[in-house]
Amino acid sequence: MGIKRYKAFKDNTITNAFESNLLTRGTGSNMGLADSMAVFSIFGQASSSSLEATRFLMQFPVSSSDPGITILEDRQAGKIPASGSVDFYLRVFNVVTNQTLPRDFTLLVEPVSQSWQEGYGLDMENYKDQTYDGTGSNWINARAHTPWTLEGGDYLSTPAYEQTFELGTEDLEINISELVENWITGLDGGEFDNFGVGVRLTSSQENG
Repeated sequence: MGIKRYKAFKDNTITNAFESNLLTRGTGSNMGLADSMAVFSIFGQASSSSLEATRFLMQFPVSSSDPGITILEDRQAGKIPASGSVDFYLRVFNVVTNQTLPRDFTLLVEPVSQSWQEGYGLDMENYKDQTYDGTGSNWINARAHTPWTLEGGDYLSTPAYEQTFELGTEDLEINISELVENWITGLDGGEFDNFGVGVRLTSSQENG
C-alpha cells in the first residue's frame, strides 16, 4: 500500500484568550508564521466565569487554484486512485513539551466555510502580533477587512470528525476521505470549496 503526503500550504492559530494582563483579549492577534499550532480552553482564569479558547486552521492543496502539486492534479495524472479506492487522512503531530498536558479531551475537525489568510504573526505567548484589520486571520477576521460571520471562524457542520485523546500526547489522525472527495468534486454548487479545516475542542469542552 502506497502513501503520498500532501502538506498544508497555510495554517494559523486563532484565539480569544487573555493577554498576560488578564484584561485584554488577543482576538486581533495572528500566529500564521509560528512553527506550531495550539488548541486549548481555559475556564475561570480572569474571573470566576471567564472563558478563553484557541483553535487552529489548516488548508491543503486540493484543486488547480491551490499552490503546488494538488490532489486533483495527481488524480488526473493517475498517481492516486479514483474515489472509493483511496483514503485521505488528516495527520497533525503532537509537539513534545515540558508543560502539563490535559487528558481525556476530544478535538472536533470541521470544514472552514470561507476563505482566510495565513498572516505573518509569530507570538503565541503574549499575542502581540496584531493584524489591525490588515493581512491575516484572527478570532475576529477571516482576512483583511473581512470578519468571520461568527467570531472564532465559520465552519460547515458536515462532514465533521472527532478524535478523543486519552493521554494528551497522541497525534491527530482522522480519516477525512468524504470531505476531500467533496472538495475535489465541488458538490452542491461550491458548498464544498476547499477552505481547509478548523480544529477545536468540542463545544461542551470549549465552553468550560
